[in-house]
Amino acid sequence: MPEPRSLVDRHVGFVHALREAGVPVSVAEGLDAANALRVVELADRESLRAAYAATLVKKPAYRPGFDVLFDLWFPASTSGIRPHVPRTDLERADVKELREHLAALLAGATDQELRAFAQAMVERFGRQESGPGRQNWFSYSVMRALSPETLMAGILRGVLQGHERGGLAEKTLRRRVDDNRRRFEEAVATDVRRRIAEDSGIERIARSAVRPPLDQVDFLRVTKADLARLRREVHPLARRLAARLTIKHRKGKKGRLDFRRTVRASLQSGGVPLTTHFKPPRPHKPELVVLCDTSDSVSSFAHFTLLLTYALREQFTKVRAFGFVDTVDEITRFFLPGSDVVEAMTRLADEADMVRFGRTNYGHALERFAERYGDAIGPKTSLLILGDARSNYQPPALDVLKSLVSKCRHAYWLNPEPRQQWDTGDSVASDYGTVVPMHECRNVAQLTAFIETLA
Repeated sequence: MPEPRSLVDRHVGFVHALREAGVPVSVAEGLDAANALRVVELADRESLRAAYAATLVKKPAYRPGFDVLFDLWFPASTSGIRPHVPRTDLERADVKELREHLAALLAGATDQELRAFAQAMVERFGRQESGPGRQNWFSYSVMRALSPETLMAGILRGVLQGHERGGLAEKTLRRRVDDNRRRFEEAVATDVRRRIAEDSGIERIARSAVRPPLDQVDFLRVTKADLARLRREVHPLARRLAARLTIKHRKGKKGRLDFRRTVRASLQSGGVPLTTHFKPPRPHKPELVVLCDTSDSVSSFAHFTLLLTYALREQFTKVRAFGFVDTVDEITRFFLPGSDVVEAMTRLADEADMVRFGRTNYGHALERFAERYGDAIGPKTSLLILGDARSNYQPPALDVLKSLVSKCRHAYWLNPEPRQQWDTGDSVASDYGTVVPMHECRNVAQLTAFIETLA
């Protein structure tokens, strides 16, 4: 597809790219953005960015992907940007001189100066020939040549001469240098993406340049970095889940009969109790039992569910958590309030008795749970099962699950696999779904939607 030239083409392509990257943009919001362009100075790129962000970005988590795509569809002009060292001098300077110049910029420079220097360095170090008439662009070759992360010590020595080390001046300088280094690295990455887009087309680079927003990252494909960020999302979700289940308890049953009010009201109808009165139900937090599949096939999802379990312990009066692979063990003891969640997961992996032969067996795990921990389920209990319902072709023990569900107040099953993969291979999702309502839960957005349905 040829690169779009008109503003309308760029607007349409940009909005389409946002949707493909997982940023929800409705038709009305796209029209709002188009109308906003009529009242901003189009030549002012940051005003243009602000107009699009105000109309299209609804959550802070969407902003990083938005900025990457904006830089691709509305790239900064390079013709009017000049570093305060002439470009010819930059081309002749050796690496030592360039590192000294970068150190001066990191100690204090404007965004324009950092961006101009980044573009010059990409031009010098970022290009690699890949064949006759073909070239590729890379950020890592620029970073390898200049190594900006190694410049801190020299900057501190040069700037803090005559000042006490370790004081406020050093902390302020370190923070400024770190911020400028990140801005320089982002400027290099942005310019590399711009050059690749010019060579290969915007759509091609846009599809690979943006990770989905955090709330749409697939649980089965999360990285360690994603899990660290997901920790901040877990506690608000746990509070909402507790609130929803509490509301459901209150709505689900009237209070006890108020005999005195009922008799008093019957006097108006000759002693016939035409109207019955009930006492308000006692407010209470429900009890929760969490049953987690911790097998390798859902290891990333298991990490998230254990984080959720840890957060839920602070929201419910009574939470009992159980993990299983082909047998089951209570893991509540590892998630005491105030304990370190990472340390708890490490201990759980080393000490919990959840593995017999190492192959997931839901049927045997359910039988062992009913045998050893059946008393955990009661009329006030909400049962939450977390797993992909893949049992290695072993008997599913549906009768055991039916017995457990009949004893509890509510039961829910969250499955991290796409719905179209249910009942394929060794999955018995639909069989379990006849006993417990099963919900697809592949990311935070779907978990949030599930919680909203509980009202």
